[in-house]
Amino acid sequence: MRVIVGIAGFLWVLSAPAAFAEPVEVDADAAAARLAEAIRWRTESQEGVALANAEAFAGLHRQIERQFPAVHRALEREVVGEASLLYTWGKGRGNPILLAAHLDVVPVESELWAQPPYDGVIEGGYIWGRGALDDKSSVFGILEAVERLVAGGFTPSRTVYLAFGHDEENDGLGAAAIAALLAERGERLAMVLDEGGFVLEGIIEDLDQPLATVGIAEKGFAKVELFSQGPGGHSSVPPPSTPVGRVARAAARLEENPMPTRLEKVTELQLAAFAPEMPFWQRLAMNNTWLFKGAVLRSLDSAPTTAATVRTTTAVTMLEAGVKGNVLPREARALVNFRILPGDSVRSVLEHVEKVVDDPEVTIRVVDEPTEPSPVSSVENEGYRAIEATIVEIFPDALVAPSLVLGMTDARRYQGIADGIYRFLPIRMDEVDVDRMHGTDERISVEGYADLIRFYIRLLQRLAD
Repeated sequence: MRVIVGIAGFLWVLSAPAAFAEPVEVDADAAAARLAEAIRWRTESQEGVALANAEAFAGLHRQIERQFPAVHRALEREVVGEASLLYTWGKGRGNPILLAAHLDVVPVESELWAQPPYDGVIEGGYIWGRGALDDKSSVFGILEAVERLVAGGFTPSRTVYLAFGHDEENDGLGAAAIAALLAERGERLAMVLDEGGFVLEGIIEDLDQPLATVGIAEKGFAKVELFSQGPGGHSSVPPPSTPVGRVARAAARLEENPMPTRLEKVTELQLAAFAPEMPFWQRLAMNNTWLFKGAVLRSLDSAPTTAATVRTTTAVTMLEAGVKGNVLPREARALVNFRILPGDSVRSVLEHVEKVVDDPEVTIRVVDEPTEPSPVSSVENEGYRAIEATIVEIFPDALVAPSLVLGMTDARRYQGIADGIYRFLPIRMDEVDVDRMHGTDERISVEGYADLIRFYIRLLQRLAD
């Protein structure tokens, strides 16, 4: 198979491994039942709590041991940190590969679900519940694939690691502990694959094909606090400005003056990948961004979902002040969430905030642990090409494109020990499905889950045979 990629008016051809002769048969119903059981373990990550429900994680660990006996015969299992799992498969030649996923889920804010979020119901061709998409489907899909391969006598030619973090939805300290352990052992990974992009359907206007987005980089993160103090007192004799007014003005200035738009390499590669399928004028602009950069940026900046790919975003997320309606507050505090575009940095964000706020009575500081944007991984190496070829085989109607992941994943923890880091969850998603992640009525179709398992089987065969 040949994949033709175009950018800035030029084309090059990448060779990709040929498709396998026989399709992968999966017992979709049996696999769905195992995932449904996993959903019943309430492995929530709570804000500021290291391990909110240790017994749920222990129960999930026991289920994994019980339901994947071949995995536990052939692979070495280690519990890392408080509840993360690291599996080592084989001791082969060359640098190892690592498949990452996470065991924890976000809490449920609304109980108004079509099916109870922790009952693991299979109904109407779907597996329902928190974690069905994010990210127990990936954990169990990887285990299903390895169980199938081991039972069939497959032995990897290189070492394969399976890394399942327990707190990705908090700080990712489990993945950090796994990365530190591998670094201590002197490992250098050829590739890491974690969650990230999807096979998106009906998301891009004028694009008829599904778009499989493979994350080759992810944005950084910084939480900035705006803080102001005052003398307090009775509201009947107010000063010219209060801490609330100062902090509110500072937050409003940041919203009104976002960081500038910019076309980075990741976005240019993504545009070039699906440009051939677009109408003439869009195709012309996307293939020649050096000439039409202004028009492309204005178009992308016109909607929140695409604007996030061309700028460091600003989101005022919290405002705290006051104790009573007729009492002047002594202090006020706002939190502003920045998702940092590659090319920007935590330092450049802080400099921007100080310049825009420009108020000596408002204190500015970064709180919690910020994260710099990730490096950009290559689209020309073995790992990306294997992912691309596997997508084309399992999702033959999809167009493959590199992308920028807007949120954070455990993948960032492996940056220091990996040559290429990619982020892709092999699930078909439309706009409604995307909103189900971290939202209400999270679900995955039984057949879609079977395709996810097929993807991991084929990827492992390509990379480790």
